[in-house]
Order: sequence, then C-alpha cells, then structure tokens
Amino acid sequence: MNTIPPASNAPTSGFLGFDFSHLKGDFLGGLTGAIISLPMGLAFGIQSGLGAQAGLYTAIILAFFAALVGGTKTLLSDPTGPMTILATLVVAGALAHTGGDMEAALVIIISTFVLTGVFQIIFGLVGVSKLVKFMPYPVISGFMGGIGLIIIILQLFPMAGQTSPKGMLNILAHLDDWWKGLNYQALGLSLGTLALIYGLPLLTKKIPSILFALVTLTLISLALPMDVPRIGAIPSGFPEFQLGKLTGLHWSDLSLVVVPALTLAALGTIDTLLTSTVADNLTKTKHNGNRELVGQGLGNIVAALFGSIPGAGATMGTVTNIKTGGRTNLSGIFKAVSLLLIVWGLGTYVQYVPMAVLAGVLIHIGIGIIDVKGLKLIVKAPKADSAILIITLLVTVFDNLLDAVAIGCTLASFVFMKKMSDAALQSDRNGKLCDLLHTVSLPPALAENVFIKHLEGPLFFGFADDFKLQIAHIQNVEVVVMHLDHVPFMDETGILVLEEAILDLENRGIDVYLTGLQPEVKERLHKIGIIPGIIKEEEVFDNFNQCMQSLCKHYQCKQSQQQFDMHLDAALKAQ
Repeated sequence: MNTIPPASNAPTSGFLGFDFSHLKGDFLGGLTGAIISLPMGLAFGIQSGLGAQAGLYTAIILAFFAALVGGTKTLLSDPTGPMTILATLVVAGALAHTGGDMEAALVIIISTFVLTGVFQIIFGLVGVSKLVKFMPYPVISGFMGGIGLIIIILQLFPMAGQTSPKGMLNILAHLDDWWKGLNYQALGLSLGTLALIYGLPLLTKKIPSILFALVTLTLISLALPMDVPRIGAIPSGFPEFQLGKLTGLHWSDLSLVVVPALTLAALGTIDTLLTSTVADNLTKTKHNGNRELVGQGLGNIVAALFGSIPGAGATMGTVTNIKTGGRTNLSGIFKAVSLLLIVWGLGTYVQYVPMAVLAGVLIHIGIGIIDVKGLKLIVKAPKADSAILIITLLVTVFDNLLDAVAIGCTLASFVFMKKMSDAALQSDRNGKLCDLLHTVSLPPALAENVFIKHLEGPLFFGFADDFKLQIAHIQNVEVVVMHLDHVPFMDETGILVLEEAILDLENRGIDVYLTGLQPEVKERLHKIGIIPGIIKEEEVFDNFNQCMQSLCKHYQCKQSQQQFDMHLDAALKAQ
C-alpha cells in the first residue's frame, strides 16, 4: 500500500505564489536531494570533459530554475547519464574542430548547450509533451540500455587508474592495454565503492550510500596513502558568466551546433517527462509537461551561460525527494541552495576525491539506467519487439542516440502498421453466410450468394496489396457485404484501394453493400464520391441488422417472421 500522501493540486499560495504547507518535507527532500546530487554532479562533470564544476553547477542552476518555472512540483533536476553522454560528444567534437583549443571550443560548446534550452522552450510552447507517450517501449528500453552500457564502458579505464581512449570502438580495441597498465589501488577503490553502494542499503537506508562510499573511500585513499589519479582543485566561487562567448560563433559553425542541440533537447524532453510520470505515480498528481519543458529549457540556458552541461529531471533524486517529504516546487529550490552551500563549504576537499571512486559511482549509475526488465522480456516478447530493442541498443552504443531513436521508432512504426494491416485483413468472420453460420439454416439463395467481409482497424497504405488479393479471391457470389463498424478511419490509400475493390466487384457483377460506417469514414466516402457515385445511398446501412433485412426482402425469403428473426439473430452473433 502506498503510504506517500498526495501532493496538492490546488493553486499555490503564500509569498510569491509558493505553497508553504509542506515546508518541513520540502526542506528535508531538497537537502537529501542535494546530498545525493553532489557525487553525481562531480562524476558527470568530470566525464563531460568540462570539469567537476560543470556538473555541480548544473545540479544547482538547473534545479533552481526548473523548480521555479516547471510544471512538476516534486521534480528534482540534475545532470543525467543520457544527457552527459551527449554533452561529452559535443565537447569532444568541438575540441576536434578547434584543434584542441578549449577556449575556442567553448564558443561551440556553450552555443550548443544554450540552443538546447531554446529548443526545449519551443517544445513546451508548441505542446510536444503530449507526443512522448507515443514513444514505443522497446525503443525506450533499448536506448536506456545502450546509455547504461556506454557509461559502464567509459569507466573501464578510469576504474583501473588510467586515461580512457577516445570513442567506444577505441576503448574496446585497446582492452589489452587495460591489463598492462592496471593500477591495483585504483581498481580496489572502484570495487570498494561499488561494494559500499550496494552493501550499505542492506544494513540501513537512512544514509545515502553513494555519498557514504565517496567520503569513506576518499578518506581511505588519503590515510594509506594511495598513488591514484584525483579530481584536483576546482575553481572556488560562482563560475563566470559567459554570455560573450555566443558572439564568437561563426555561421560556418552552425552545422556543429544545431543538430547536437536538437538531439540534446529531444533526449532531455524524454528523460524529464518520463521522470515526471514517475513523480505523478508516487504523488497521485498530474504534471504540466509543456510548462515543465519551458522550465527545463530556461534552466539549461542559464546553466550553459555559466559554463555548465545540460541536464534533465533525475529519477533518483526525484523519488528520494518524494519519499523524504518533498511535495512542492520549494523542494527543488531548497535542493539548489543546499547544494550551493555544500559546494562552497566543502569545495576545498573535493579535489582529493579519487577518479577511481567516481568511476565506481558512474558504473553504479550505468547499471541503474539499464532497463533490466526490458532485457528479461527479450526471450518472451514478440520477435519484432525484441529485434527493435536489440537494434536500438546496438545503434546507441556504436553510433549515436539520435540515430538509435530514429531507427527504433521507424522500425516500431513498420511493425505497428503490419499489425494494423493484419487486424484489418485476418478476420475469421469473412466468408459466405452458409460458411459463417454452419448449422443455422437460411434460405439457400441468401446463404450461398452473400459474402460477408468484416474489416477491423484503420484502413491505410499498409493493407493495400493483401486486401486486393483477398477481394480477387471472392468468387461465385452475388453480393458482398463490407461490415466496417470497427474501422475508425481511412487514409487516402485506404480509400483508393476500397474504391478499386468496389469497382472490381461491381465489374464482375457482384453488388456491394456497406454497413456500420462510422461518421468520419462515411463523411470521407461522400467527399470522395464513392457514395453515391459508386455505392448508392440505399446500399449503405447503419448496421448489419438493416442490411440483412434488406437482403432477405431482395431474395424473397419465404419464412415466418419468427424464423427470420431467429436466423437474423444467429447471423448477428456470428458477426
């Protein structure tokens, strides 16, 4: 039973519109979220290539502005695994373009991250949030699994105390070097970090295991002491505002900025809205997705102008916030302020954190991102869904996230269209009345000469060829009744194929009746001219009952009304 009290959906009240009715819970939730965010901000900042501060100040700035403007009351925002992977690629690409000149690369990097926020605001204003629900589960599971594997693979060399080669293929190709340069002290720190992260919750869940592991292993590395790579000093004070960097962007660099920014914005949108849905389920509330995207966009713009990486709604922090008592957007603001004070107070000591410990933290995060449930279903799910998941995962790991999502969604669309086509064509209620009714005795003239074609699902281009073949196989009848009560719509191809089928049947001397047309379908057939141009108004019936009555009159059934009703009832049940 869920013991978490629901968050209030009532309009906010109090100073500046904030709701102070859950002040204690919001403070505790925000403080706990800040503690959890500290090691992840450090790790993701280091991984991005911009330094620890780039991740820490994303966790501060994005959290503040997303909470201030966003549409999910309990959402906490942070740098996340998926966003950091893409941000890392942006940084690497910019450095490659500028020949390793970080000052020049920052122009491209900051411009890309600012444009990411702009795209997210546009997404929110045009209502993109409602489209995310159409993202197929195999695609989401595949690219989340791919992101998790990327994070883990990228930490193989840092956990061994080494500098990682650039690129996934290079890492896998140089695994022999991993053994040759293995630093056993660093490896011990990474494994110890993982052991504490997974082991501490078995004893107590009151202490954040990631932070405990970070502090404990850092102290051990200093006490022994150990010769391992460390984070190093991070700049003190608030980072420099870098709006001027945008003026250094050249038109020729736009190709390096637009596509990565659009990719980051799309990924951040998916990442955030999925987390918002998790928050809704826990608090029994309903988030405003479009407003949330505006808040995320604004936060990412400001974070980028201070040299930080893009982020998104973070599931771990959000769930912890809710379970600790957070109920309003004040929890996100408390989280940002608390983390800022922690960074300013402990910033001097952060430099001593071993890189191997951060590698252990990131491996844990990578494992957590992998959708184990989806992977377990591979052997049980339909082959098409399993193939989509595996292909999306592989493209994510060895190509990029945008291609992975595009290819996965395209494949899923084809599979969906195939299923819809099969639903429209493979009905077991097609055939002559005598075949459908079996033991029920109808007048031979009616039973042998009427063919029922029951169609289900949308009629679109995917069903065209098979439908033509099925119509061509209808022989030795005088009437075809097309029962369309379960056809919600037809596209242009579907209408044209239906028209061709009717004309083919009419040319062969077979009358066609239509029954059960839904209003939208009927209106389109009138606009196209199929009704009454090819099918007369008297050959279109609201339901199958009316059609059967008309056919019985046509074939002059010599039966009592009671017998006719019995046969008609049997026919209707068969349909």
